[in-house]
Amino acid sequence: MSKTAKFDRQKVIDKATNLYWKKGFHATSMRSLQNEIDMRPGSIYAAFGSKDGLFTEALRHYTDMALAHLTLCRSKHPSPIEALKAFVKIQVIDTKNDAPNAMCMLAKTIGELTEDNQNLIDTTKAYLGEIANQFVNLIEEAQAMGEIDKDKNSSDLSNRVQIQIAGLRTFAKIDDDKNKLEAMIEDFFSHYPFKKD
Repeated sequence: MSKTAKFDRQKVIDKATNLYWKKGFHATSMRSLQNEIDMRPGSIYAAFGSKDGLFTEALRHYTDMALAHLTLCRSKHPSPIEALKAFVKIQVIDTKNDAPNAMCMLAKTIGELTEDNQNLIDTTKAYLGEIANQFVNLIEEAQAMGEIDKDKNSSDLSNRVQIQIAGLRTFAKIDDDKNKLEAMIEDFFSHYPFKKD
């Protein structure tokens, strides 16, 4: 009979996720991980393979949170574009301070890591790609419903949304006026190509 793990894997990942969110990959030492998740280095390596392995699972957790938020937004809005707008508001306003935020964390990871961590870079790009694909699905759904012109490239529009999130997240660090941020998001989605002429 195999031994069962003597720790709650998801709780460990949750705690590690929050620590990586606050500090980033390089500033999170094995000592700080050990203290945060209450595991010795040997146990961390046994359970996750390495610090990189635990970080990869944290990134997966971030990505799953983003995908779950997208699904929830779509379930609450009959319009796919309104769902996408709601998701952007979550990313820019609702989680701008200390709540884990997948889009921001993945973008920060791409900015932080060097070619010495190419495997993590590739993983992060793949996870960002999963989110981008869901944006494409919403945009194509909006095109089918007549909300967006069908001649617009859904991948290009998805990229615009990602760029908008990154830009607004940065702007929110300079000016965190919620009303202003909401107005900027509304403005982005109220103009062509997200609104038909």
